[in-house]
Amino acid sequence: MKKILKWTGIVVGVLAVVLFAAFKYLQTNTKKASPEATAEYRKDGTEISVFYCRPSKKGRVIFGGLLPYGKVWRTGANEATTFTSNKALTIGGKTLPAGKYTLWTIPDKDKWTVIFNSKMYGWGVSFGGEASREAAADVLQVEVPADTLAVGQEQFLISFDETVPSMVLAWDMTKVSVPLK
Repeated sequence: MKKILKWTGIVVGVLAVVLFAAFKYLQTNTKKASPEATAEYRKDGTEISVFYCRPSKKGRVIFGGLLPYGKVWRTGANEATTFTSNKALTIGGKTLPAGKYTLWTIPDKDKWTVIFNSKMYGWGVSFGGEASREAAADVLQVEVPADTLAVGQEQFLISFDETVPSMVLAWDMTKVSVPLK
């Protein structure tokens, strides 16, 4: 009986180590394809930081293809994208309190819905490939127009335009600007 328990313990231990190593391997290799990035904005005491992962186009049709129109997107790859601000902001005439949020979008051909959600998610999608977002935790939603870029953006990019001020999301031939006040 003791031998069976000993071998069961060894098998479970080895299995746990193998699963942990496989998880770390997949996590590392996924990050190579979609590296982590941080976009930052600092002006007049306002500090905004967006942490996200940058997927690449790789010859694919992105919007209306890989990312269907009208469906929630985690706005990047891997973990859910996070948006942090040290001050309350006005976005599309609505107030977003200071804090940390996950950032989600619903791309459409002519406009996007940008969503700030109060829940932190470990990963951006479920095992079934659906966005992990829970609508009940949405704090703010705003619609912004989608513009066509003159030159395509191979790798997804989030940046800030200080002249307007706005947060800019660009990938493939699409760009959206989210005005911030």
